[in-house]
Amino acid sequence: MALLAGCHVSSDKQGDKEVKISTPFGGMQVKTDDAAVLQNIGLPQYPGATIVKNDNDKGAADVNFSFGKFQLKVNAVSYRTTDSPEMVQAFYRKALEKYGDVIECKGSKVVGTPVQTSQGLTCDDNGGGHISVNDDNSGKTQLKTGSRQHQHLVEITPDGSGTKFGLVALDLPGDMGSHSKSTE
Repeated sequence: MALLAGCHVSSDKQGDKEVKISTPFGGMQVKTDDAAVLQNIGLPQYPGATIVKNDNDKGAADVNFSFGKFQLKVNAVSYRTTDSPEMVQAFYRKALEKYGDVIECKGSKVVGTPVQTSQGLTCDDNGGGHISVNDDNSGKTQLKTGSRQHQHLVEITPDGSGTKFGLVALDLPGDMGSHSKSTE
């Protein structure tokens, strides 16, 4: 029981949800403020798009893990629009350019050029094998920019006569962004 003496859990259930867990070793914080998450991602909201929300899902999340030198930060939000995937892709390709080279991926395969960003990010880099951004790639396109440790992603999926898309800013710990694979 002495181990739990330094732990603290707080939760705010008014409006947007926020949960914070603190221990002497580190902690975790989760926020679901749609506007703040979008601002943290650093990409504009697609004109006329609406946030995709499920039963208990706010549609956006800002997740921070901090345990000593290990730090992981994920900001993600999902949207839907009546516009075509091609229109959404053109909009976000231009928006992502402020972060550097943009690569287009279908599954783990690159489409067109460049084949990797100037910082070394490739289509098969989803957290160095430790984190999977998505494992169902049917009909989906990803636009990626940044490095293995600091990525901006836009995942675009046809959705009936419109498009569903997700925006993600991902900051991985140094060892999780590496390309080295462990033997199994």
